[in-house]
Amino acid sequence: MLKYLLQRLGLMVPTLFFVSILIFGLQQLLPGDPALALAGEERSEEVLRYLREKFHLDEPLPVRYWYWLSGVLHGDLGDSVRIQRPVLDLVVEKLPVTIQLAAMAMAIALVIGITAGVVSAVKRDTWLDYAANVFALWGLSTPNFWLGILLILLFAVQLGWLPASGYVSPFEDLKANLAAMIMPAFVLGNAFAAVLMRHTRSAMLQAMSTDYVRTARAKGLAEGRVVLKHALRNAMTPVITLLALDFGTLLSGAVLTEQIFSIPGFGKLIVDSVFNRDYAVVQGVVLVTSTIYISLNLLADIAYMLVNPRLRG
Repeated sequence: MLKYLLQRLGLMVPTLFFVSILIFGLQQLLPGDPALALAGEERSEEVLRYLREKFHLDEPLPVRYWYWLSGVLHGDLGDSVRIQRPVLDLVVEKLPVTIQLAAMAMAIALVIGITAGVVSAVKRDTWLDYAANVFALWGLSTPNFWLGILLILLFAVQLGWLPASGYVSPFEDLKANLAAMIMPAFVLGNAFAAVLMRHTRSAMLQAMSTDYVRTARAKGLAEGRVVLKHALRNAMTPVITLLALDFGTLLSGAVLTEQIFSIPGFGKLIVDSVFNRDYAVVQGVVLVTSTIYISLNLLADIAYMLVNPRLRG
């Protein structure tokens, strides 16, 4: 097991290097000149020349990549050309907001998706099974922006139970924080709950038809114990991959949800940076997101081995 984990860690290094080349290279294809955007309306050639020298915009592409990569290796993601702050500070400030949103969305999806998937598999071809499949179809078909607007109209405008937008730090007011985050978390977790339900149902149906489940029933074990201890535990192996990968997707896919609810997280940061042609911020945010995504793949492999001892070598 240790040898396998070391091999995976070794593969992360060239993968991240290749990702860094893609991030930097594709970033240069964006239209516009950041020096022009930073200089403003009343700009002169001297100002433009100074900005291009300061941010190495007048250097060849490989040289600019080397400047950026060497800074990253030393923990320096560069400085925002728009607000004159280190990108690392912005990441540290905005990442916890998006992580909280993704974690709450994941928790909602786990409770709804796994519960619905297990019930659907155990009660196959009953009205509960049909209701769970209708829920999954609804979750997959509902656009996030439309669901978000409906929730705002219902719970914020009509009922006045929740704030329509904004963000409050949990360290300032936990109750206000949860009130502000519950609607966007549900919007973000809704589609994933539907996907999780379908995968859980499929894995449970396969597990329920195996010999060890039939043997457990033949021994006279209670049905609840058979379902939860024998079937669900083995059915969770393929679901773990989905959980790890989709948590990374939730982090990177919260852009629209954060825009609708005016949440100052990673998604809103990268949208504002793209519009402002703030290359350093875009590169830093995408690199951090990619690193988290790759790390989650490694954690999924570790979780495989913990859940299923047969995979340990």
